[in-house]
Amino acid sequence: MTLNLQGFISEKYNKTIQECDNQELYYALLELSKQTSSAKPTNQGKKKVYYISAEFLIGKLLSNNLINLGLYDEVKAQLTEAGKDLIEIESMELEPSLGNGGLGRLAACFLDSIATLGLNGDGVGLNYHFGLFKQVFQDNQQFTEPNEWITDHSWLTKSAVSYQVPFAHFNLTSTLYDIDVPGYKTATKNRLRLFDLDSVDSSIIGQGIDFDKTDILKNLTLFLYPDDSDRQGELLRIFQQYFMVSNAAQLLIDEAIEKGSNLHDLADYAVVQINDTHPSMVIPELIRLLTDRGIDFDEAVSIVKSMTAYTNHTILAEALEKWPLDFLQEVVPHLVPIIEELDRRVKEEVSDSSTYIIDESGRVHMAHMDIHYGYSVNGVAALHTEILKSSELKSFYDLYPEKFNNKTNGITFRRWLMHCNPSLSHYLDSLLGTAYHRDAAQLEEFLNYKEDAAVKEKLESIKTHNKRKLQRFLNQHQGVNINPNSIFDIQIKRLHEYKRQQMNALYVIHKYLDIKAGNIPARPLTVFFGGKAAPAYTIAQDIIHLILCLSELIANDPQVAPHLQVVMVENYNVTAASFLIPAADISEQISLASKEASGTGNMKFMLNGALTLGTEDGANVEIHELVGDENIYVFGQDSQTVIDLYDNQGYVSRDFYEKDAIKPLVDFIVSDEVLALGNAERLERLHNELIVKDWFMTLLDLEDYIAVKEQMLANYEDRDSWLEKVIVNIAKAGFFSSDRTIAQYNEDIWKLS
Repeated sequence: MTLNLQGFISEKYNKTIQECDNQELYYALLELSKQTSSAKPTNQGKKKVYYISAEFLIGKLLSNNLINLGLYDEVKAQLTEAGKDLIEIESMELEPSLGNGGLGRLAACFLDSIATLGLNGDGVGLNYHFGLFKQVFQDNQQFTEPNEWITDHSWLTKSAVSYQVPFAHFNLTSTLYDIDVPGYKTATKNRLRLFDLDSVDSSIIGQGIDFDKTDILKNLTLFLYPDDSDRQGELLRIFQQYFMVSNAAQLLIDEAIEKGSNLHDLADYAVVQINDTHPSMVIPELIRLLTDRGIDFDEAVSIVKSMTAYTNHTILAEALEKWPLDFLQEVVPHLVPIIEELDRRVKEEVSDSSTYIIDESGRVHMAHMDIHYGYSVNGVAALHTEILKSSELKSFYDLYPEKFNNKTNGITFRRWLMHCNPSLSHYLDSLLGTAYHRDAAQLEEFLNYKEDAAVKEKLESIKTHNKRKLQRFLNQHQGVNINPNSIFDIQIKRLHEYKRQQMNALYVIHKYLDIKAGNIPARPLTVFFGGKAAPAYTIAQDIIHLILCLSELIANDPQVAPHLQVVMVENYNVTAASFLIPAADISEQISLASKEASGTGNMKFMLNGALTLGTEDGANVEIHELVGDENIYVFGQDSQTVIDLYDNQGYVSRDFYEKDAIKPLVDFIVSDEVLALGNAERLERLHNELIVKDWFMTLLDLEDYIAVKEQMLANYEDRDSWLEKVIVNIAKAGFFSSDRTIAQYNEDIWKLS
């Protein structure tokens, strides 16, 4: 495509590109992208997948969409010629607040790949006005603010589609907004379809992100995952989830009818992918809608059973939703008889009470409903799926072995290489050609260069360049100055005890005390953390508090500061990730073995030339298999050992705490130095948690973690060997393309024409 950007700008503003400020140029490029995308037809295949998810962490879209539309290089060149910087222009864009962590980012990658592969499929979710929250740090603690992103100029396009959604005491009228999802240089586009409520009113938000949870007309789509630590919060979650799935179900039925479906053949026109348990009510809702249209109950159940598939993302019990039946009765009473009948049918056929939809306490197990009344259940990494089959969902696997399958997660290389690391991407293009843009397996050819000194030298310069980019980003956004000549050790993910940011913090304490004892490292180390803690998750907030206290303590210690720095990135999001990941040397993937379903950050770091420091957990296992023992740093107990410790109650944290190598590190949390900078209640609670409970076994792996990390830092000094490992990791990353994942979903589950 030949692009005349100046002509487009002149028509819009009657100015030259040079005369426009960055905000004007952003609006112009937004409009250009939307116009170009809207000119593409939507996919018209007979059968369509509806990927329903509570989260779509799409990140900023300007550069990503310009890449996929084939406009990026021309736009960048013409802006550069006019003295403008596309990165600075993109900084004008507000990041959509539609997700939180890996679940939402995965959904965004999947939409990109569905479109790129030319498959007929849309994402369906909610149009949260303020997302999860904006994270701010004060007094070394996390505070929350609304994360506003919807303005008069956004990627949202209001559609004419609207539905009535029935609740116990009122009906709500939805409004559908679309965001186009162009595939990579494809003729068609797909969409992210976000339902909203016109009556939502931000004026009810009080201090922080507190608001009246009872005023559904005004609060329904304000926030992602509203605090559900009280009854009203749980009810609001049910309101949100039903609003999402009822709209999705009505949309897919209307679209199927428009294509010629008589509803008896609905499964020939639509397949629903339930992304985690949040959309589970789509099953009884589809049954309700079909029976309302004259289909008898037995047939409706059969139809729904043949068109719904469930992705399990966790083995954590608290993440497998269980709603009290009386809560559903209060919000969606019309679904309750359907759910009770579905449960009755299960109980009639199955004697194992652990598989019942409604348990003896009157709680509805959403995952159980998904498994019984869908035709596919997939895990998201080989280890995760095996744990589901052999342990967490074994009773279901015994019933339905044919339903279970694995779909190891993937990432889109357009976002996580071409966009976030253009220096590396262009260099790979020069060596390998561009075939890997569409067929990531072609990256394997990079192995041919693993002993090439010139290639290693170039990779060094690219990494230094990306470190300096991160240095500028953090200085501008957080006022933090980092040392680009240090080793960048990065752990970025949702704050949760099973991800074990607390173990990394204990390593920081180890390193601090080691330097204080006179052991100066060969090279400075900068340890980065990024992630948000749920407002009701006290211990996770305590971990953030410890990290921030350590950051301040080290920064103010002239003996240690030249050699060690700790940075907690404020309001970590996709934008921050796009600077952090290309700059990383060490990728921290240190979850307790058996607890991380997959991880996708591990894949992004690997692709961008960082080496993994990790447990044998999630997709780390598959990374290890691909790159070999010598190109990854593995520590800690294996998943079966951990599972056995839980089963036998064999882990006693105090026994590990009493070890000479561990006790001083844990006790440092409540040392005078740290208490002088922190909140005693928070620090003492975290200290006590590690000694008395430590549910995710931080101390179990701590000594091995420290030893392997120290070995990794020592190995970094052998630059030739290190860069060979980097090349192997980049070359082997092709397997983790979301294009591969989606092709497998389609081949094994969706079977779109």
